[in-house]
Amino acid sequence: MLKTLRLLAVLFTAWLSLEAYGAAAIVTNLSGTLYVQKPDGTTKILSQKSEVDVGDVLSTEKDSYARIKFTDGGEVIISPKSRLKVDDYRFEENSPDKDNFVFSLIKGGLRTITGLVGKRGNRDAYRLNTPVATIGIRGTHFRLLMCQNDCEKLINGLHINVISGTINARNQGGDKDFTSGQYGYVKDENTAPELVPDDPGFPPFESTFDGIGGESGEDTSGPGCYVK
Repeated sequence: MLKTLRLLAVLFTAWLSLEAYGAAAIVTNLSGTLYVQKPDGTTKILSQKSEVDVGDVLSTEKDSYARIKFTDGGEVIISPKSRLKVDDYRFEENSPDKDNFVFSLIKGGLRTITGLVGKRGNRDAYRLNTPVATIGIRGTHFRLLMCQNDCEKLINGLHINVISGTINARNQGGDKDFTSGQYGYVKDENTAPELVPDDPGFPPFESTFDGIGGESGEDTSGPGCYVK
């Protein structure tokens, strides 16, 4: 009996280790309601400290924000009424050549600061897909809002704001780099990304989500997570 209990304890510990190893990220802050749809189709509500895995589709409700931290140090804040899928994620501290981070903004908006994936090794390891363009980066802090007849003040299409660093937006119409302080717009998948002269009207983030790090760890966006 004692041997059986010891074996069960070892197996349970190993199972917990595998679970921890398999998690891509964790929910560090949450205001409102965050759902996850797992690859098998099951849906559940997440809470602070919940794990996020590859294949998960995350959805926020109205007036809800969720902050997700990945194992490479990267962070994503998901805006209200948004959907984000973690398509692929691989990070091994001592194997930068194996890095891979692919995720999709299906609807709504996000704000993100990249971690080690995208700053080391293969610069193409980090890719963010949207309905109208693919975003590539190399160490940056930016915000996206995908409007699909659901934005009060902004026209349909992908709205971009780079807070620090550089991103590249690419689609069938062409590609364009956007750097710190710039705003961009992508009308559809066949129209090339373009620079816009000023903030088109990004809504502010909730003040409780201050502190998402800049490239050196500081908050570079000002009070209340405003993009301006």
